[in-house]
Amino acid sequence: MKKYIIQGFVITLLLTLGNLAFAQDVAHQYDHKTLAIGASAPDFNLPGIDGNTYTLASFKNAKVLVVVFMCNHCPTSQAYEARIVKLTSDYAEKGVSVVAINPNSPGALRLDELGYSDLGDSFPEMKIRAKDAHYNFPYLYDGDTEIASHQYGPIATPHVFIFDASRKLRYEGRIDDMENPSKAPHSLDARNAIDALLIGKDVPVSITKTFGCSIKWKEKNDWIGKASVQWGKERVNLDTINVKGLHELVKNRTDKLRLINVWATWCGPCVAEFTDLVTLNHMYRDRGLEFVSVSADDPLRTDKVLNFLVSKQSSGTNYIYTGDDKYKMIEAVDPDWDGALPYTMVVDPNGKIVYSHQGQIDFDELRKVIFDDPSMGRIYK
Repeated sequence: MKKYIIQGFVITLLLTLGNLAFAQDVAHQYDHKTLAIGASAPDFNLPGIDGNTYTLASFKNAKVLVVVFMCNHCPTSQAYEARIVKLTSDYAEKGVSVVAINPNSPGALRLDELGYSDLGDSFPEMKIRAKDAHYNFPYLYDGDTEIASHQYGPIATPHVFIFDASRKLRYEGRIDDMENPSKAPHSLDARNAIDALLIGKDVPVSITKTFGCSIKWKEKNDWIGKASVQWGKERVNLDTINVKGLHELVKNRTDKLRLINVWATWCGPCVAEFTDLVTLNHMYRDRGLEFVSVSADDPLRTDKVLNFLVSKQSSGTNYIYTGDDKYKMIEAVDPDWDGALPYTMVVDPNGKIVYSHQGQIDFDELRKVIFDDPSMGRIYK
């Protein structure tokens, strides 16, 4: 009863503060019950990134089975990756099997949540993360049906479930009590549980609280429509800029990472990629990215440029170049630019150009450039 009183208080408080999305997040977590201690491990049938399909029987020889619900995008999940890899290697010869399951529906991830990662939670992106982070355990995808995830009931990523040889749940909760991997934990909860089970003893602490990102259940996939409505309320401005202004723009005398795109409404590739640039802005702006668009259209076409920006919900900083010499514009933006549109640059707070590209962008490459910048990146390195 006390849990539901607290739940109601938290949700009411969040609604009072105007944080509807977070209030809904909290409510959703209480809708999914976590597997009880002593319960049998629910079976599953899930695809792994290695091309194999895994069930509970795939781990039938394990003395202890560790099921970790984790994902790509969550900073806390990222912070524990190396520790999960080490736990797997430390206990492999002792008869302990580790399997990770991604419970998240990629479509339920808001863009601001993706701002803390270079990868989303889709199955193809799981393969990339596993390779980059050298996963030594099966990494399974449950984002389409979420059947297994509903049966286990994780509330956050990462969330660990540890089963004994008869596949009864003996521990659920955190891996340890320190999110920051550069600091030593005080309580090695998951390891303590495994060690106890290996010698036939009771687990000292069977349940702990779990800190991390909420599970992105499929029922939250309506965020796109809601977000689009919210973004549509943001004001879209179009200001003028001259050669002197362009010089200052590229110097970037701010504390933000600046993404500059020079484009025009008559440029097909410019128009085709503009939505993706706005998406990057929505994804990383809360973390310090500033998106600036510079239209090379004739100033007499200002209304057409503004209408296009409004249709794309480009509420960042937008300019239209007012000079009559496009070659001065080219030199002011970047002397190394040949002049073809579109042209895209990333400039760090010191005015250093860390990325420049003429023509349509490879957005996976650009996103990695942004995410790998020292001002962005993972919370925990």
